[in-house]
This record gives sequence, structure tokens and C-alpha cells, in this order.
Amino acid sequence: MADHVKIFDTTLRDGEQSPGISLDEGEKLEIAEQLARLGVDVIEAGFPIASQGDFEAVQAIARAVEGPIICGLSRTAHKDIDRCWEAIEPAANRRIHTFIATSERHMQKKLRMTPDQVKAEAASAVGRAREYTDDVEFSPEDASRSDFDFMCDVLQIAADAGATTLNIPDTVGYGIPDEYAEQIRSIRARVSGDYVLSTHCHNDLGLAVANSLAGVTAGARQIECAVNGIGERAGNAALEELVMAIRTRGDFFEGLEVGVKTEELARASRIVSRLTGYPVQYNKAVVGRNAFAHEAGIHQHGVLSDRETYEIMDPAAVGQGESKIVLGKHSGRHAFADRLKHLGLVVHGDALNAAFVRFKELADRKVEITDADLEAIVVDEIGGSMVHHIVLASVDCRGGTVSTPTATVVLAVDGVTVESEATGDGMVDAVCKAVKDATGMEGALTDYTVNAVTGGVDALADVALRFESDGIVVAGKGLSTDVVLASARAFVDALNRLWRIRDSGEDPAGVDRPGSLRGV
Repeated sequence: MADHVKIFDTTLRDGEQSPGISLDEGEKLEIAEQLARLGVDVIEAGFPIASQGDFEAVQAIARAVEGPIICGLSRTAHKDIDRCWEAIEPAANRRIHTFIATSERHMQKKLRMTPDQVKAEAASAVGRAREYTDDVEFSPEDASRSDFDFMCDVLQIAADAGATTLNIPDTVGYGIPDEYAEQIRSIRARVSGDYVLSTHCHNDLGLAVANSLAGVTAGARQIECAVNGIGERAGNAALEELVMAIRTRGDFFEGLEVGVKTEELARASRIVSRLTGYPVQYNKAVVGRNAFAHEAGIHQHGVLSDRETYEIMDPAAVGQGESKIVLGKHSGRHAFADRLKHLGLVVHGDALNAAFVRFKELADRKVEITDADLEAIVVDEIGGSMVHHIVLASVDCRGGTVSTPTATVVLAVDGVTVESEATGDGMVDAVCKAVKDATGMEGALTDYTVNAVTGGVDALADVALRFESDGIVVAGKGLSTDVVLASARAFVDALNRLWRIRDSGEDPAGVDRPGSLRGV
């Protein structure tokens, strides 16, 4: 179809040529099966002549993977083409892709061939490939730096010999979109025959996707690309970006369509990243973890009102699930309240304001706030509708291997400011003693634990205190990125619980001993 843009995936060939990537047969087969689920038109499975392992992997894919055309890459030597055919022959649909360089630099320095010899090689290679299959692709390597007239002569020879796809590789990422588009238009005008024009653009100048799309607007109907944009040096044009650009901007690419199942894009990205060991950058378009994440308060408010205020694609359409509201120091009250609501934590008015202030304090110390953090904040800071008679205003600790651990605390006890300093065996011990001294309360610490909330650096401290005069045991919790501050908050929380018990007249020991706190 004239309006169908074929997606030619070269993840397993050009992508595997990335430094540090070496896929075994099973890994290549897993990726190929996902590419088939994705719905690409062509899978370039490898370079069969390169090694016995690559030959066997290509052959395994040809035998097992159904749907896409299975393609093998080959130089122009007949032994290369014969080996390529042997590898892809088991496939129901197969293609031989042969190439030779046409730039003066490559011909002189690498091939050591004359222009006439290159022409003869192109004709011979395509002719040999046509003996095996009528689906033959030809590429003039380093096309963007080739003499244009000479390259067109070679392309015409390839087309006359039976090539059905003419691929124009920007092998070293030298092209510029307007220039590359003009090349595609001129080739179509000058080279006669029944063939499909294809793009193959590298990302050395960060223009691989832009050049590929420019080629499509100029008449190319096949794009060679790779999942996550992996490939030689700076990589290839990224498959997911190309597909979603054409899908999302249908108003611009009017009448063009791709057959890819976009909901499989994120899965393909994860599989390729896992098997190649190449991580996907967080802000990678379409498949990056932040591609649909929002932290800025203004953006969060907009997305919560209408997703399309800040998203041009539906994350579910590319397999990314839902938009992500990331709570951090840039987040606003709307996003904070919305997350609490989804967690089933209904907080309003002054309680919400207090929790938000506490959230901002933690967010200044921690990059991303998790759901567990929010639950701890609400429990720690709000405590339902309970009254806090004792409020921890500040903690200052000093200590180390030379000086004795010392803590100074400032508390507000029913509005009265009390300050105390104490030393201890460690800074946690010192701060607890300072709190005891400030309140006049001599409870015995019977249990103390500190946990990292959600495996992060923030501390959730739990304490249990026994007050012998009352026969009461109370527990407290405190949250902070600082273990000493978390401990101090947990200690104060326990004292507040004791105060409320005494105010209510309850006594777990069965004896009414109201007690008192200094300064009350």
C-alpha cells in the first residue's frame, strides 16, 4: 500500500553491534518473538557470515518466528549471499539485504576499489540474491557522504538487477533533515524502477529520528530503526519514537500508517534493555520511566484536571499504564491531596495543611516520596484527630569519636517553650534523655527499632516506653530522613499518647494514677 510505512527493525543486527552487546541464540530469539508481537514488518535478524553463532541465531529465528519478513545482511561477495540465504531459508517470508560503500573515502580507504568495480559488485550481488528470492534490498553504505550522481548510478544498477528495496543509509549520522529529504526526492526522480525507498539513519548528531521522518515526508516508505535506538556509536533511529510520531501527528503525516501494535512498545523496550544490559534513560521519549511522569505542581494540577493538558500520548497506548504523579519538592497541594485520597487517607482542613507542610519538609531531603512515606507522614504528623500536647520544635546533636554525644532539644509543651540539653552513650540516647529532662518524665525504654521506609534512606523509628508509676506501656512512631530526629519524634509521640491516656482517665493497669508532666 502506498500509504503504509514499513518498519524494518534492525535491533538484532545493527543494535547488537553496539559496544558491549553480545546476544546468544536464546536471547535473540526472545527479542525476535517480541518484535513479531509488536508487529514490525521486517526483522533484520543478523549478519550470518559474521560467525557461526550469528548464523545459527538467524536460522533459529527463521524457523520459529512467524509474521514478519526475516532478513539477513550480506556483503556483496557471493559466499556471503549464499550463507545469508542458507540462514533465512526456513522462514515463510525472507529477504536478503546486501550492501557496498559508495563514498569516495570508503571506496579508497576501506574497499580499495574503483567506482567501476563498486558498480560491478552491486550488480553481481543483487543478481546473485535474486537467484534465491525476489525480495532483495540494496544499500549504498555511507550514502550521505557519497557523490550523489555516482550513488544514483549504483542505485539504478541495483534496481535494474532486481532490487525491490533501495535503502539510503546515513551510516555515520552526517545528514541534516532538509538535505536528507531532498536526497530521497531526487533519488525517486532519477532512479527508475519498481522499488521501495528506505531510510537508515544514525544518531551521531542526534538527528536520526528527524532525518528518518524527513525521508518519509519525501517519499520513503520503509524506516530502518531499532528498539530504544541502540546501534553503532550513538545508535539508530528509535523505533518507538518514529512509530509514535507518525501515529500522534497524523495531521502532519496525513494518509500514512504503520502496522505496529503500540501497546507492546514498552514491553519491547524492557526486554531489549534487560537482555542487552543497556539501560533506558529516564527521560527517553515514549518508553522512559519519566515519559509520562509529572512532578511540577502546575503540571500535576493540569493532568489531574485533564490528562491532555500536558500529555500528547496516552501512556496506556504504548504499554506504559497510567500517567504518574510523582510527589517531590516541586509538587503542589492538589497532587498531594489526590494521592492521599487514592491511599484512602481522608484528611481535610488544618490536618491537610499540617500534613502538607510535613510532606514538603521530607521532600526537601528525599528525591521521591513513596506511598509508604505518605502513610507514615499522616500517622506520624496528624495522628487522626488527636491533640498533641507536646510538640518537638528542634533538635541539635553533636558527637563523634572524640567528643561525648550531646543533644539539645526545644519542645513546646501546651504552648510553653522548654529547652534541655543532655549527654548519652550515643546521639539517640542523648536526645531521648534530653526529652525526658524537658518533660520531667522518667519512662523506661522497653523497645526500640528503626526501619528504612520502602528501602530508602528515610528512617521510621518505633519506640515503646514503660512508665512504672502508672503501670502503662505506650508506643510511638516518628519519621525523618535522619535517624536521630525520627527517634526523637517517636519518643515525643509516645509521651503524647501517655498524656491522652491520663487525660481520659484510662489506666491499663486498672489503677487511676493521672500523674503529671513538668511545666503543665
